[in-house]
Amino acid sequence: MSSAELFTLIQGTENSPIREVFENYYGRLIPIANRYAKNQQQAEELFHQSFNACVTKMMHPGSITLKNSTSDLDQFFYKEFILEAIRFIKNIRSEYYVASTVYAPGENSTKNYNLFENNDLIDFAEVENDVLIKCLQLLVPSQRLVFNLHVVDGFTLEETANMLESSEGTVKSNLEKARFNLQKNIEKTLKSVKV
Repeated sequence: MSSAELFTLIQGTENSPIREVFENYYGRLIPIANRYAKNQQQAEELFHQSFNACVTKMMHPGSITLKNSTSDLDQFFYKEFILEAIRFIKNIRSEYYVASTVYAPGENSTKNYNLFENNDLIDFAEVENDVLIKCLQLLVPSQRLVFNLHVVDGFTLEETANMLESSEGTVKSNLEKARFNLQKNIEKTLKSVKV
Protein backbone atom coordinates (compact mmCIF):
# COMPACT_ATOMS: atom_id res chain seq x y z
CA MET A 1 0.00 0.00 0.00
CA SER A 2 1.41 3.40 -0.94
CA SER A 3 1.87 6.23 1.53
CA ALA A 4 -0.86 8.21 -0.23
CA GLU A 5 -3.31 5.31 0.22
CA LEU A 6 -2.31 5.01 3.88
CA PHE A 7 -2.97 8.70 4.40
CA THR A 8 -6.43 8.41 2.81
CA LEU A 9 -7.33 5.42 4.98
CA ILE A 10 -6.07 7.04 8.17
CA GLN A 11 -8.20 10.11 7.61
CA GLY A 12 -11.19 8.06 6.53
CA THR A 13 -13.95 6.68 8.72
CA GLU A 14 -12.81 3.06 8.46
CA ASN A 15 -10.47 1.43 10.95
CA SER A 16 -7.09 3.05 10.61
CA PRO A 17 -4.34 0.88 9.15
CA ILE A 18 -1.98 1.66 12.01
CA ARG A 19 -0.10 -1.61 11.58
CA GLU A 20 0.63 -0.82 7.93
CA VAL A 21 1.78 2.70 8.79
CA PHE A 22 3.96 1.25 11.56
CA GLU A 23 5.53 -1.27 9.17
CA ASN A 24 6.03 1.40 6.54
CA TYR A 25 7.77 3.89 8.84
CA TYR A 26 9.45 1.88 11.61
CA GLY A 27 12.64 1.29 9.61
CA ARG A 28 12.91 4.98 8.77
CA LEU A 29 12.07 6.41 12.19
CA ILE A 30 13.83 4.08 14.64
CA PRO A 31 17.30 5.30 13.55
CA ILE A 32 16.16 8.84 14.37
CA ALA A 33 14.93 7.65 17.77
CA ASN A 34 18.30 5.96 18.38
CA ARG A 35 20.16 9.21 17.63
CA TYR A 36 17.96 11.32 19.90
CA ALA A 37 17.77 8.89 22.85
CA LYS A 38 20.42 8.02 25.41
CA ASN A 39 20.10 4.24 24.93
CA GLN A 40 18.13 1.54 23.12
CA GLN A 41 15.43 1.28 25.78
CA GLN A 42 14.77 5.02 25.74
CA ALA A 43 14.84 4.96 21.92
CA GLU A 44 12.05 2.36 21.83
CA GLU A 45 9.96 4.40 24.28
CA LEU A 46 10.66 7.60 22.34
CA PHE A 47 9.74 5.89 19.08
CA HIS A 48 6.39 4.58 20.31
CA GLN A 49 5.33 7.81 21.98
CA SER A 50 6.40 9.98 19.02
CA PHE A 51 4.93 7.61 16.44
CA ASN A 52 1.60 7.49 18.29
CA ALA A 53 1.51 11.28 18.49
CA CYS A 54 2.12 11.53 14.72
CA VAL A 55 -0.61 9.01 13.91
CA THR A 56 -3.05 10.67 16.30
CA LYS A 57 -2.40 14.01 14.62
CA MET A 58 -3.06 12.44 11.21
CA MET A 59 -6.32 10.82 12.34
CA HIS A 60 -7.97 14.18 12.93
CA PRO A 61 -9.19 15.40 9.55
CA GLY A 62 -8.25 19.00 8.99
CA SER A 63 -5.45 18.99 11.58
CA ILE A 64 -2.86 18.68 8.82
CA THR A 65 -2.98 19.38 5.13
CA LEU A 66 -1.11 17.07 2.83
CA LYS A 67 -1.50 16.81 -0.89
CA ASN A 68 -1.93 13.08 -0.54
CA SER A 69 1.48 12.37 -1.99
CA THR A 70 4.15 10.01 -0.70
CA SER A 71 6.74 12.78 -0.30
CA ASP A 72 4.30 14.93 1.70
CA LEU A 73 3.51 12.06 4.05
CA ASP A 74 7.20 11.19 4.42
CA GLN A 75 8.03 14.83 5.18
CA PHE A 76 5.17 15.00 7.68
CA PHE A 77 6.42 11.93 9.54
CA TYR A 78 10.04 13.10 9.46
CA LYS A 79 9.36 16.62 10.78
CA GLU A 80 6.59 15.70 13.25
CA PHE A 81 8.55 12.73 14.58
CA ILE A 82 11.54 14.96 15.31
CA LEU A 83 9.31 17.55 17.02
CA GLU A 84 7.76 14.81 19.15
CA ALA A 85 11.23 13.42 19.95
CA ILE A 86 12.25 16.87 21.20
CA ARG A 87 9.14 17.04 23.41
CA PHE A 88 9.87 13.56 24.73
CA ILE A 89 13.49 14.38 25.66
CA LYS A 90 12.61 17.77 27.16
CA ASN A 91 9.90 16.16 29.30
CA ILE A 92 12.53 14.03 31.05
CA ARG A 93 13.41 16.97 33.26
CA SER A 94 15.86 15.03 35.43
CA GLU A 95 17.98 14.41 32.33
CA TYR A 96 17.38 17.41 30.09
CA TYR A 97 18.41 20.10 32.54
CA VAL A 98 21.69 18.46 33.54
CA ALA A 99 24.49 20.95 33.04
CA SER A 100 27.57 19.84 31.18
CA THR A 101 30.75 19.92 33.24
CA VAL A 102 32.98 19.76 30.18
CA TYR A 103 33.42 23.00 28.32
CA ALA A 104 34.43 23.49 24.74
CA PRO A 105 37.88 24.99 24.25
CA GLY A 106 38.20 28.74 23.83
CA GLU A 107 38.99 30.45 20.57
CA ASN A 108 42.74 30.21 21.23
CA SER A 109 42.68 26.39 21.28
CA THR A 110 44.84 24.70 18.68
CA LYS A 111 42.72 21.54 18.45
CA ASN A 112 40.04 21.29 15.79
CA TYR A 113 36.80 19.75 17.03
CA ASN A 114 34.81 20.20 13.84
CA LEU A 115 33.88 16.61 12.97
CA PHE A 116 33.52 17.37 9.29
CA GLU A 117 36.95 18.82 8.65
CA ASN A 118 40.17 16.88 8.43
CA ASN A 119 41.89 16.49 11.76
CA ASP A 120 44.81 14.59 13.15
CA LEU A 121 43.02 12.88 16.02
CA ILE A 122 40.36 10.71 14.36
CA ASP A 123 39.76 9.44 10.85
CA PHE A 124 35.98 9.76 10.81
CA ALA A 125 35.73 7.79 7.59
CA GLU A 126 36.86 4.78 9.64
CA VAL A 127 34.41 5.23 12.53
CA GLU A 128 31.62 2.67 12.35
CA ASN A 129 28.02 3.86 12.56
CA ASP A 130 27.34 1.86 15.75
CA VAL A 131 30.30 3.53 17.49
CA LEU A 132 29.13 6.97 16.37
CA ILE A 133 25.56 6.36 17.63
CA LYS A 134 26.84 5.02 20.97
CA CYS A 135 29.08 8.06 21.42
CA LEU A 136 26.27 10.41 20.42
CA GLN A 137 24.01 8.78 23.02
CA LEU A 138 26.59 9.61 25.72
CA LEU A 139 26.10 13.35 25.21
CA VAL A 140 23.89 15.23 27.63
CA PRO A 141 20.39 15.65 26.15
CA SER A 142 20.66 19.36 25.27
CA GLN A 143 23.89 18.74 23.33
CA ARG A 144 22.50 15.60 21.69
CA LEU A 145 19.39 17.49 20.54
CA VAL A 146 21.35 20.42 19.09
CA PHE A 147 23.87 18.17 17.35
CA ASN A 148 21.13 16.01 15.81
CA LEU A 149 18.99 18.92 14.71
CA HIS A 150 21.72 21.08 13.23
CA VAL A 151 24.46 18.72 12.08
CA VAL A 152 22.63 15.49 11.24
CA ASP A 153 19.14 16.68 10.29
CA GLY A 154 20.33 19.90 8.66
CA PHE A 155 18.18 22.51 10.38
CA THR A 156 19.65 26.02 10.53
CA LEU A 157 20.79 27.46 13.85
CA GLU A 158 17.71 29.70 13.85
CA GLU A 159 15.36 26.77 13.17
CA THR A 160 17.10 24.70 15.83
CA ALA A 161 16.76 27.52 18.36
CA ASN A 162 13.05 27.88 17.54
CA MET A 163 12.40 24.15 17.82
CA LEU A 164 14.16 24.02 21.20
CA GLU A 165 12.63 27.32 22.36
CA SER A 166 16.11 28.63 23.03
CA SER A 167 18.41 31.42 21.89
CA GLU A 168 20.83 31.02 19.02
CA GLY A 169 23.69 31.75 21.43
CA THR A 170 22.66 28.82 23.62
CA VAL A 171 22.35 26.59 20.57
CA LYS A 172 25.82 27.59 19.35
CA SER A 173 27.29 26.96 22.80
CA ASN A 174 25.65 23.53 23.05
CA LEU A 175 26.75 22.69 19.51
CA GLU A 176 30.38 23.51 20.30
CA LYS A 177 30.23 21.47 23.51
CA ALA A 178 28.56 18.60 21.63
CA ARG A 179 31.29 18.52 18.98
CA PHE A 180 34.00 18.61 21.63
CA ASN A 181 32.39 15.94 23.81
CA LEU A 182 31.47 13.72 20.86
CA GLN A 183 35.06 13.73 19.68
CA LYS A 184 36.27 12.87 23.19
CA ASN A 185 33.70 10.04 23.41
CA ILE A 186 34.85 8.64 20.07
CA GLU A 187 38.53 8.88 21.05
CA LYS A 188 37.83 7.07 24.33
CA THR A 189 35.73 4.38 22.62
CA LEU A 190 38.30 3.74 19.90
CA LYS A 191 41.11 3.51 22.48
CA SER A 192 39.15 0.94 24.50
CA VAL A 193 38.47 -1.12 21.34
CA LYS A 194 42.17 -1.16 20.38
CA VAL A 195 43.34 -2.25 23.84
